[in-house]
Amino acid sequence: MTSLPSIAGLSALSFFLSLALTPLVRNYFLRRGLLDRPDGRRKLHAHAVPRVGGIPIVISYLVVYALLLAVPSRDGSAVFSQMPLILALLPAAAVIFATGIVDDLRGIKPWQKLSGQLAGAALALAGGVQITSIGGYALGQTLSVLVTLAWLVGCSNAFNLIDGLDGLASGMGLFSTLTIFVAAVLQNNHMLALATLPLCGSLLGFLRYNFNPASVFLGDSGSLLIGFLLGCYGVIWSHKSATLLGMTAPVMALAIPLLDVLLAILRRWLRGQPIFGGDRHHIHHKLLDRGLTHRRVVLVLYVVCGVYASLSLLQSMAENQVGGLILVLFCLVTWLGIQSLGYFEFGLASRILLGGALRRLMHGQILLHTLDRNLREAPDIESCWLHLREAVSELGFCKTEARLNGWTFHQLGESSGGASFWQVRIPLPLGDYIHLARSFDRPLQPAEVGSLVDLVHRKLPERLAKFKRRRTEAGIPDVASLISLAEEVGHSSGRPADIPVGARD
Repeated sequence: MTSLPSIAGLSALSFFLSLALTPLVRNYFLRRGLLDRPDGRRKLHAHAVPRVGGIPIVISYLVVYALLLAVPSRDGSAVFSQMPLILALLPAAAVIFATGIVDDLRGIKPWQKLSGQLAGAALALAGGVQITSIGGYALGQTLSVLVTLAWLVGCSNAFNLIDGLDGLASGMGLFSTLTIFVAAVLQNNHMLALATLPLCGSLLGFLRYNFNPASVFLGDSGSLLIGFLLGCYGVIWSHKSATLLGMTAPVMALAIPLLDVLLAILRRWLRGQPIFGGDRHHIHHKLLDRGLTHRRVVLVLYVVCGVYASLSLLQSMAENQVGGLILVLFCLVTWLGIQSLGYFEFGLASRILLGGALRRLMHGQILLHTLDRNLREAPDIESCWLHLREAVSELGFCKTEARLNGWTFHQLGESSGGASFWQVRIPLPLGDYIHLARSFDRPLQPAEVGSLVDLVHRKLPERLAKFKRRRTEAGIPDVASLISLAEEVGHSSGRPADIPVGARD
């Protein structure tokens, strides 16, 4: 059985290897001109930097185990017996790393990157990494597979998205890996300890060159692989958790990257933006907008990571009731943190859901649906006017005027006298129109007004044309024809004509 001092020696070796290899890899790609160039919007670094940090991390991480296996010793011979699941992850990790390095050097489309992540997650699942229960409830086989794939892909993308400032993703990866290592020691899980501590050494050596001002970036090869490995190790950790809450401790340990990717998905969905599109509204961008420097933002998030790491370790060791209280504390801290970042989208969504705006929005849409149906079923112009008048009054318009097939209708509401108004005029064919006025002090749902204008402009002319055809077929001249005739008579006789325009209501 590999001892903790031996594992610590492996970690020290991986640290020095990473410390030596990173500048060599960096300088090679500098000479080749394969660099990540700033764009002044999301890429905020001052000059072009290589983004191949995954290469020295992977090499130093793997060389340690190759040397351990090559050197004949009791520790080396015990590696295979202690790490069957970790060794089974090698093909999956290779697919994730290959996907990232291709994106770093050549660039691939989002769906291609996602396909590579799903392939790697599927290989990990086949190797034995599987979430079988959540909160003490066993998952069925199909649900277990879907949840595991979603978790591994989510963790991979979480570190990929958080990699927006010097030292941020690599530092958070270091915190999370240390947390899982400590949990492994507390659980006497030598396999997991042997897998994680050398990764800590590799990340620490790389962080020497990645911290602000960075001379090399993680790139997708590094960020995707770190997120993927930590997702796998989190599942292994949960298998030996002493509590029923299982996966909650790994979630806490990876909280900042996972929270950032979750907020990004929700934010882009609420804004109607592509989920895989980039933006400048991540957690670190919000802190930058508050005036913090790059380095201070990273340090603040390191502190938060430390708090979450402590909570995750306490939760993994606590009894179920105490663990539940820790989970409540974790959720409270997270909610307060999100509130402090000032995301407008989430505040608006909560006001819509909890502040009565959703009910008002539904009321307006129901009114418009009813108006649409009533206009289609109206037998004559007068009925169209009555339905229209009733709907716009319910929507808060206090003054309505219409010209429909030459007939003029108007209504002045009770609250219109002496008030200040804004007005909407909807033009219709052949000079017809709808004119609406609304007081400035009435609450407004902009979507209602737009939907009303669109509905009236699309549907009302169809009904008016149908009524006009009926009158023509019955031999009854329409009002517009009478107006035209009266104007011709008045012009030929030299005196004004009486124009029979009906004013209804």
